[in-house]
Amino acid sequence: MPPVRVLIVDDSVVVRKLLCEALASSPEVEVAGIASSGAIALAKIPQLNPDVITLDIEMPGLNGIQTLVEIRKLYPRLPVIMFSTLTERGAAITLEALSLGASDYATKPTNSESLAGAMEQMRQELVAKIVSLTGRNSHAASAPAVFSPKRKPGGQRIDILAIGTSTGGPNALGEVIPHLPRDFPVPVVVVQHMPPMFTRLLAERLNGCSPLSVREGEVGATLQPGQVWIARGDYHLIVVRKGTGVVLNLNQEPPENSCRPAVDVLFRSVARTYGANVLGVVMTGMGSDGTRGALQIREAGGGIVVQDEASSVVWGMPGAVVGAGAADKICPLPEIGQEIVRRVASSRALTSTAAATLGK
Repeated sequence: MPPVRVLIVDDSVVVRKLLCEALASSPEVEVAGIASSGAIALAKIPQLNPDVITLDIEMPGLNGIQTLVEIRKLYPRLPVIMFSTLTERGAAITLEALSLGASDYATKPTNSESLAGAMEQMRQELVAKIVSLTGRNSHAASAPAVFSPKRKPGGQRIDILAIGTSTGGPNALGEVIPHLPRDFPVPVVVVQHMPPMFTRLLAERLNGCSPLSVREGEVGATLQPGQVWIARGDYHLIVVRKGTGVVLNLNQEPPENSCRPAVDVLFRSVARTYGANVLGVVMTGMGSDGTRGALQIREAGGGIVVQDEASSVVWGMPGAVVGAGAADKICPLPEIGQEIVRRVASSRALTSTAAATLGK
């Protein structure tokens, strides 16, 4: 299979050189060309026919956002990875870019890193994303060796909703969370693979367009219906029982599946704490994080809904769950919110009816 052709767009000579050298070390990727501005990039796209574009955010003339808007008008399906700084401004602009159609993002190395370290960081982060966005790697290849769950969802009352997502996740969450009703009767816990600061801004963005309260995870916060808690960047999020309630906890234990926060960590904790009374949802993302946790939720008797391949930016995470036999429903993104609301409402109606019948 030929290598993925990448067009690098950045006004910094140093960054362009680092990116070229980092990507050149991978046989899966080929640098098709470079551009020092948005205008030059737009002129080069039809000449070079790249498979993927890496796009700097801060550039003179047409900035990254303006260039992205033009690319989306002309090439709606061409994958674009934004290259941003790990700052509050960089995070805010990156989230805006994702909402405007950017496929993914990568963060620039910090000044404290050595040149060799910076190149290795870029190589590891970018190559995986570039290859995943072009569909050149199979989710099955990265899926862990697991076995189908023995137990099936049994109609138990749903007491918590747990969501895991990665590449394409901010937009997927923006499609699902705002459509949960104000009287949603269970708490929601979310892992979105993002660095610190990005997760806070994502929570603020979702909070502004949702009838529910959306916040970044806090140690000791008691879970209540109608709350949405998003894992902090670089911290695993777990739930633990405390007295008659359940509270959040955060930790910096080792990454799992190269991720912190990791979906598997959260899913394990909800299965352990809530047993069969869990609905797990796995949406778009590269890799297989969430598969083992989904299996544990199913083994405990809970349910798992995954996003379908056609509506996913990358069908790595949901595809791995399906491949492991852990999904009991596959939905296109526009239907996931409806499926969640339907399942939660019907599960609680059934258990209320059963309780009333037993009480007669």
